[in-house]
Amino acid sequence: MPDRPSKHPLDAVLAAANRVILGKEREIRLALTCLLAGGHLLIEDLPGMGKTTLAQTLARLLGLKFSRIQFTSDLLPADITGISIYQRERDNFRFLPGPIFAQVVLADEINRATPKTQSALLEAMEERQVTADGETRPLPSPFFVIATQNPAHQIGTFPLPESQLDRFLMRLELGYPDRSAERALLNAGDQRAPAAALQPVLAAEHLATLQQTAAAIHAAPPLVDYVQALVEASRRQPAFLHGLSPRAGLSLLAAARAWAWMQGRDMVVPDDVQAVLPAVARHRLRSTQGGGHAKAEDIAALIQSVPIP
Repeated sequence: MPDRPSKHPLDAVLAAANRVILGKEREIRLALTCLLAGGHLLIEDLPGMGKTTLAQTLARLLGLKFSRIQFTSDLLPADITGISIYQRERDNFRFLPGPIFAQVVLADEINRATPKTQSALLEAMEERQVTADGETRPLPSPFFVIATQNPAHQIGTFPLPESQLDRFLMRLELGYPDRSAERALLNAGDQRAPAAALQPVLAAEHLATLQQTAAAIHAAPPLVDYVQALVEASRRQPAFLHGLSPRAGLSLLAAARAWAWMQGRDMVVPDDVQAVLPAVARHRLRSTQGGGHAKAEDIAALIQSVPIP
């Protein structure tokens, strides 16, 4: 296995992000992995955990156009996709693009909007285009959605259905910082200003090349067998109401390739699959104990049940 190169293309991005978002190196690495794999990210956590700062930081460091949509119960689909306005002097309609026309879109508190409005975003995520007034308009490339949602037990939320959750490549929880990171945060103060002052360390057009490089990382047949065995085992586990779908298997392999490349390898190893499996699988699996998302220990048990090739 080759050693990690001394200068990885994303080393500067990781270093700068870790100076702004303290104590969350693994979560930042997973978020970048999700972006490299061409997927979308769902973050479920309490307010004030740094979700917005994470999205802004990645967008600025990668030189991408950023927009934020605050989801509320009265938000309409047109507020996301855009509207056509009549120009009297020209006697025609002009389309005003909505905030979805950005390269990094933060969909804040997505589960506070109605299912109809949620669907407008999720359809754009799937198709990477928007249809309005009978005309289809492509979204920018790259296109990366970071959606946040409050825990389902909070009042005034509309939980995302399973079919829509499956459109997110990964789901993360940032969680509370450890004691040393929180002390450093208290000493440094609010991190929103440092995030806003960040300068790009990577050209936006270079990101597409990095995504292609990550997608081309070699996965040997025994490794693909291992991914398939994990997917099949999830369908037999009594801890889950249902198993992982074929799309989940594709997502797992794509994320493992991106993680391997982030680690400086030119091939995927089982450790890469295990590293991304919780983020890829937990929101796709329902526990038989109460019907909530699968717990971390359930995923650990799934990994233990499948021998490494």
